[in-house]
Amino acid sequence: MKCILGTKKTMTQIFREDGTVVPVTRVQAGPCVVTQVKTVKRDGVSALQIGFGPQKAFRLTKPLKGHLKDIDAVRHMRDFRAPEDHGLSRGDSFTVSIFSEGDRVEVVGVSKGKGFQGVVKRHGFRGAPASHGHKDQLRMPGSIGAGGVQRVFKGVRMGGHMGDQQVTVKNLEIVGIDEEKNELLIKGAVPGAFGGLLIISTEEGTIEVAHAAETKADATDELVDDTKKEERTEVTPETKVEETPEEKKEEAPAA
Repeated sequence: MKCILGTKKTMTQIFREDGTVVPVTRVQAGPCVVTQVKTVKRDGVSALQIGFGPQKAFRLTKPLKGHLKDIDAVRHMRDFRAPEDHGLSRGDSFTVSIFSEGDRVEVVGVSKGKGFQGVVKRHGFRGAPASHGHKDQLRMPGSIGAGGVQRVFKGVRMGGHMGDQQVTVKNLEIVGIDEEKNELLIKGAVPGAFGGLLIISTEEGTIEVAHAAETKADATDELVDDTKKEERTEVTPETKVEETPEEKKEEAPAA
């Protein structure tokens, strides 16, 4: 199981080695941090809570500040099901390097909001004929049911709010990874508007990261080593003592 959070950027195209043009979507993914590890014994489910995106500390509520104690403030948090032997702990961070080119992923996002739309755009109705007595009826829905029942059955397709719903697209291919910019190039289109949050996951593979405790220990060891080197290379300057007039007379040669 591999998962990461990101934001949708622009679309572009790349060329494969055989010259094929591939349309791709740029996704700014990670770095992400594990904000909570849920277990079956304590929480009833084995899952990971992943945080993504910088956030100013003063915008967090007091419960969130306590939840993110000793972790940098994040803007988005999402839960992912994970096996019990995932090997991750709270505070671990990872980037797009957990994925490889050719991986097939599932992308979840919120579609663009379209507002109130009619049946032609919302449901694909053909519309009415433009002649033979029709007037101002080109995009009308037509009949919405029989008259005898004196009501409209549930589920009749009508105009209404369109978009702004969670959409899942499966089996998308990762065709490029830029670890320096933390970007994924995903083949095809993904749901959502520019800057929208995306949840990218795949059931294959595992997340391998350096644990937070090990990283802190390595950083401490490096700091200690640097301090020792500085202590070794320190040279105490010699203090110059000025001679008194009497000592100068004694050192002067006799005439």
